[in-house]
Amino acid sequence: MVRKITIAGAVVGGGALPLIIAGPCVIESEEIAFESAKRLKEICSAAGLHLIFKSSYDKANRTSLESFRGPGMERGLRILADVKAKLDIPVISDVHSVHEIKSASEVLDALQIPAFLCRQTDLILAASETGKPVNIKKGQFLAPWDAKNIIEKFTSTGNHNLLISERGTTFGYNNLVVDFRGVPIMRSYGYPVIFDVTHSLQLPGGQGSSSGGQGEFAEPLARAAVAIGVDGLFMEVHPEPERALCDGPNMMKLDDLPRMLATLKAINALVK
Repeated sequence: MVRKITIAGAVVGGGALPLIIAGPCVIESEEIAFESAKRLKEICSAAGLHLIFKSSYDKANRTSLESFRGPGMERGLRILADVKAKLDIPVISDVHSVHEIKSASEVLDALQIPAFLCRQTDLILAASETGKPVNIKKGQFLAPWDAKNIIEKFTSTGNHNLLISERGTTFGYNNLVVDFRGVPIMRSYGYPVIFDVTHSLQLPGGQGSSSGGQGEFAEPLARAAVAIGVDGLFMEVHPEPERALCDGPNMMKLDDLPRMLATLKAINALVK
């Protein structure tokens, strides 16, 4: 049985409805962050699904030096704190180094460790020692059973508030593929598994100085993930993905979410 974890009132695992972790890839502006968070809250409330708002204060792993990274930790955390306080929504964001942990944990309801950092022992331990829930993304370079080592590192501190995210596996150059066998394998270790819908559709470095993506396949993959029994969905969404400053090609349009969530909830009811 997968353990149940509560994140500021949002429940994931233990047979609960799929958790939704969603928001723009990066904080582009305070206006876009609030617009997206407010709309997401309305959509998820109408669907009866728990929401955690996600947007990165810094995207440290970008293809090009010229790529937009975000407002930085200080301003970004201030914006996320305002979203949390004014809209009453739990918030999560990426942490990239041990020195970020203290400041981030004072604001965020949950921390997220990006896929490329999922084997950084000191970062995992520092995040775990906060006692906060942490979402660790399984690296594109790891097999599903390698998640067991991540889990053992994290839980060695006594913190069991852990989520593991599947976000696709490197499949040749500039491409990812999702092997859904990995979901039941990782869930067998007893912790909730989140499916990262939109990052699984990235074409890393596929546009030369930036990553491409195939956002048109978001709904089919999300349907498959819910059918196989994931505990939550991670989706980067934007009011206008075509104008987004990061990950636009694989992000979803906010207006498309209500219909999609209705379908996913029906599939979840059927399989569970």
